[in-house]
Amino acid sequence: MDYEVLKDEITNTGILIGKICSKPTLSHQVEGESFYEFKLEIDRLSSSKDIIPVTLSERAVFGVEIKQGQFVRLIGEYRSYNKLYSEKSKLILHFFAKEVEISNEEEYENEIKLVGFLCKEPVYRKTPFNREICDILLAVNRTNYHRSDYIPCILWGRNARFVANQNIGCKIEIVGRIQSREYTKTLPDGGTENKMAYEVSCQRVSILSNISNIKLDNQTQQEDAINN
Repeated sequence: MDYEVLKDEITNTGILIGKICSKPTLSHQVEGESFYEFKLEIDRLSSSKDIIPVTLSERAVFGVEIKQGQFVRLIGEYRSYNKLYSEKSKLILHFFAKEVEISNEEEYENEIKLVGFLCKEPVYRKTPFNREICDILLAVNRTNYHRSDYIPCILWGRNARFVANQNIGCKIEIVGRIQSREYTKTLPDGGTENKMAYEVSCQRVSILSNISNIKLDNQTQQEDAINN
């Protein structure tokens, strides 16, 4: 699905600061350029942590050694690609680091800004404790590569209710953080397997344009977003 993106519009940018918690390993090579992957650990304000897969080019760290246990500051994009597992396609998410800087301090930061389009109907629900949640899939165009990244996002409270009333094709700006979430999957044989899911937890949301009919009055939507 292709949507119009303004020339030079920044649609995907993020900054992560945290600790490398796995050994950097070679992921793949493209035209002689090597790409490496590792996982970055970022503390939340609570006692939990986010463990985020990172990919970077050897050119981003030219002359700098990166290793497990180091604190690093990364600037880049949150990207996706499809990978086949047992003839089934799975969406793989990773942070693509364009700039890398070694940090001498133990500090943490996790912020991502996305501009994209709803490519599936929002899924709104309430928890047993009556907390409002909305899951969306955002198509974020790479302006220089003629392709899109598909990023799952989760919204809460008023933001959840606000976005739940938008239609496919709506252009949205989201600011939030990348989060990891562990869950248990039940297998066909009745067994279970621990899995990890990744998504963007939204803190702020704005509607930039909507090519479809909007389900709620526009002014009501804007007031909801502003007052959240």
